Amino acid sequence: MKDSLTTGMSSERTITTTPDMGIVHLGPDAPQMYSTPAMVQLMEGTCVEFLTPHMDAGEQTVGFHIDVRHMAPTPIGQKVTGKISLDEIKGRRLKFTVEAYNEDGTKIGEGIHERAVVSIDRFAGKE
Repeated sequence: MKDSLTTGMSSERTITTTPDMGIVHLGPDAPQMYSTPAMVQLMEGTCVEFLTPHMDAGEQTVGFHIDVRHMAPTPIGQKVTGKISLDEIKGRRLKFTVEAYNEDGTKIGEGIHERAVVSIDRFAGKE
């Protein structure tokens, strides 16, 4: 992990929701709404995208904890923005505040996400 990574850093990513991000797993009569798993994927993906330039060669991060509330519905087709802030660095462990907002500015999710910096080869069992 490079020294460029410091607490207080933040990032965001905006996506347009698509039908595969909806609650289709609830059946054909389910309304076309953004699902909790898709929101978590956005939050985690925003962290990964943010962290990648701060990793040394041969490193990546893996998630080991997530605690998120999905607070409001969002119709499929709307834009959703994931916002993350790095709150804590303890050795190789990183703790983020994560939030998601729909295009109306409504906060639809919030929580914490923790990741660990690992050796890619060691994680893959090659060491």
